[in-house]
Amino acid sequence: MKKKSIIITCACVAAALVIGGVGLFIWAGKDKSKSDNVVYVNTVEKLMSLGSGNGMMNRFSGVVESQDTWKVQQNSEKTVKDILVEEGQEVQVGTPLFTYDTDKFQSDLEQAELDLERIENEITSMKDNITQLNKDKKSASKENQATLQLQIQEAELQLKQKEYEAKSKQIEIDKFHENISNATVTSEIAGVVKSINNGSAEMDMYGNTDTSFMTILATGDYQIKGKVNELNMGAIAEGAPVIVHSRVDSSVTWKGTVSKVDRDNAEANNNNYMYGGGDSMSQTTSYPFYVTLESSENLMLGQHVYMELDNGQDSEPKAGIWLDEYFINDLDAEPYVWADNGKNKLEKRKVTLGQYDESMMKYEIADGLKKEDAITFPEAGLEEGMETTISEDGMMGQSNPAGLDEGDMIGGDDIPMDDTMNGDMDNGEALPEGDIVEGEEGMGQEVPGDAEGGTDGTAAPQGEGDVK
Repeated sequence: MKKKSIIITCACVAAALVIGGVGLFIWAGKDKSKSDNVVYVNTVEKLMSLGSGNGMMNRFSGVVESQDTWKVQQNSEKTVKDILVEEGQEVQVGTPLFTYDTDKFQSDLEQAELDLERIENEITSMKDNITQLNKDKKSASKENQATLQLQIQEAELQLKQKEYEAKSKQIEIDKFHENISNATVTSEIAGVVKSINNGSAEMDMYGNTDTSFMTILATGDYQIKGKVNELNMGAIAEGAPVIVHSRVDSSVTWKGTVSKVDRDNAEANNNNYMYGGGDSMSQTTSYPFYVTLESSENLMLGQHVYMELDNGQDSEPKAGIWLDEYFINDLDAEPYVWADNGKNKLEKRKVTLGQYDESMMKYEIADGLKKEDAITFPEAGLEEGMETTISEDGMMGQSNPAGLDEGDMIGGDDIPMDDTMNGDMDNGEALPEGDIVEGEEGMGQEVPGDAEGGTDGTAAPQGEGDVK
């Protein structure tokens, strides 16, 4: 009996080892197992500082352009002879830009004038003929008068046709004169020559093709052109206040307002995709939007900038502790936040709420939290006692949430690939290395606006703008 128990026990152990081996094989492709799951937390002080490395906001790249742009189209019937300006050159109203070749027009004009002279001579002859027919009719017998009347009517019809031909030829001659006299195209606005198309279509930073022969940007007021992806279309609305940041010095800012979201001119992103289940793949679509500035002082045409919605982050901070309402659970019952207990373990921390700022959607924490306390973003799967660690790059939430398959991490059916995947991508546009941008929400986690310490381009340990 004892021997039988030993055999059963060994069989159970062997089965457990087999099952464990199968389980290990299934999870072998994972970066981390559930036992490696930790919860990243951030201090309340940092979370209160929007835009300082942990602020949860979308940023969009943009380029400074003129509010008034004149695109000069080449006359398809004409050939450009001389270009009189260069790219980057400043021009005034009336400055000669280029000239057309008029040699062909001159020869065509001379031929048209000869044709008109011939037509006018024929008209004179036809009028003389009609006059003579009328005289003959008066002296003709009654039998011949009917015949002469038919000849007169036919001659008058031919005369009208020839007179119409003369008018058409005169219009043609006037057009030749106009082409010759307007051989030099002059600028209609004061500005800067942005581009000259010498035969190949120009493509802008958004992949749009410009077929105009020359583009003049007006000097004066500037605007910012940005692009928003369909996945975060709701983040931009006309009339929304915006803060514009210099890429060179993040402390240099301008303020403006979203003046237009151009939903009629969609642009396909050729370098960013959303991946669904299986092997299916579809392109995402982006739309241009425009920001009118309060002041464009020290901005340059073509300068690249960052933009973010103005949520009051530049205003004087409120006294006390204020948290975005999405950090707080059970608002209508016993409010609490998920917090580090000071021993690298997760706990439900009850808080007492004070005032509510409806415009900012923030609650004042009257009691229960200090600025040095660390909390995380509430998401499914959090349990008290889970291991926590202070995030170094603004990452929040679980490092390896339970229940997510490998295919769900990037490109699964439930979690679309973010615009900001694959390194430094800003809402579907490639950005220079080191630029810090904000993505969308991934696995219940917010992507930081930039690396801790500011928006100075310091590289974050896990790659800026990537869904963690």
